[in-house]
Amino acid sequence: MEEINYPRYNEVLYTTVLANGLRVNLLPRKNFHKTYGVLTTDYGSIDNTFIPYGKEELIKVPDGIAHFLEHKMFEKQDHDAFDLFGQYGASSNAFTSFTRTSYLFSATRNVDKCIEILLDFVQEPYFSEKMIEKERGIIGQEIKMYDDDPSWQLYFGIIGNLYPEDPLASDIAGTVDSIAQITPDDLYSCYRTFYQPSNMNLFLVGGFNQDKVLDLIQKNQANKTFDAPFEITRAAFSTDKEGKDVIPYRMNELNVQRPAAIVGIKGLDDVPGGRDGLFYKLSLEMLMYLLYDETSEQYLELYNKGILDDSFSYDVTVERGFHFVTMSSDTEFPQDFSNSIIGIAENAQKILENAEERFELAKRELIGRSISAMNSLENIANRYEGSLFDYATIFDIVPLLEKMTLKDVEKTAESFIRSEAVSVYQILPKGEEA
Repeated sequence: MEEINYPRYNEVLYTTVLANGLRVNLLPRKNFHKTYGVLTTDYGSIDNTFIPYGKEELIKVPDGIAHFLEHKMFEKQDHDAFDLFGQYGASSNAFTSFTRTSYLFSATRNVDKCIEILLDFVQEPYFSEKMIEKERGIIGQEIKMYDDDPSWQLYFGIIGNLYPEDPLASDIAGTVDSIAQITPDDLYSCYRTFYQPSNMNLFLVGGFNQDKVLDLIQKNQANKTFDAPFEITRAAFSTDKEGKDVIPYRMNELNVQRPAAIVGIKGLDDVPGGRDGLFYKLSLEMLMYLLYDETSEQYLELYNKGILDDSFSYDVTVERGFHFVTMSSDTEFPQDFSNSIIGIAENAQKILENAEERFELAKRELIGRSISAMNSLENIANRYEGSLFDYATIFDIVPLLEKMTLKDVEKTAESFIRSEAVSVYQILPKGEEA
């Protein structure tokens, strides 16, 4: 096992790659009673066109299949993994994003047994047509619920503007029609391709002994047979690097009391690899903080004018193959909101010119947030991005923030903010106009 020391925080991460390709990360914490574990595959909703294991041609599977697969992994022929965790006093869950699927548990006792349950239920698939038909109804209800959720519609509305030709624009859960097409063979094909150990990582943090836990994991994996590791081929993103495919504006009318608006900016450049990519993400987060945080002059001016309110939020997304930012709010003045937010972005260089003092304050604020997040076992494990940022952990963030300069943020603003990459999506009460 490799030891990665973080003396500043008195933490040691133990990491190794098993013979079958599974990357294992162990972070024991003294005096902690709880253990949190997450098993992640580098496979999400956008990965719907790929070459299956043992084949030579690309296939396209129905939208929503990664999320559907996540749901079905818990259910076995004669038991449910949720119930197993419950019998040992643990809680469990799972989530699917655009690029990842993660299975997790939290326990204060029977940790060894919970680790084995986690590995076993994810590595022993069972799919039948009867089970799939039952799940279609459950997920179909979930999809219909999100169809009526204004926040969800706003978010995927702007993604549809920024990436109209990409699987990114499709809801993670798919549609009622797309999940109706999913077969057991589809699920097994996706599983065999993307759930190979070499495409997965296990992160455990909490009150355990790393040597005993690694021995347990190694024995568990040695008792199983896996396909030989192979390189996964996914369809390339079809997004236009000049932003010509971006839809500048769309609106939708829903049964809502108040209008809402969201502005999105699509990253047209490729994100650097490794730690440089993490530094870029942090500089983009810093840029958004300086432009739109509630402590900024820009925010306070719009707040005082009533153009935005406490519902305002901004978000930075940097994942495998794409990145974008969003700024959204409920507002009685959706057009004024959109124009103002875009105006701030277009004026970024001027705002940053005199922002040295505020930048230093912001840096301390973001460093403080990062250090505070280290108190959470869930944050430590869930913020691990695997190979995306060269296996960086939450403990690698503070040194990158410390070396960041205002010039770095200005450089990010110059390359990222482009008028051709900006889009607006609005939700209006039925019968109203923007």
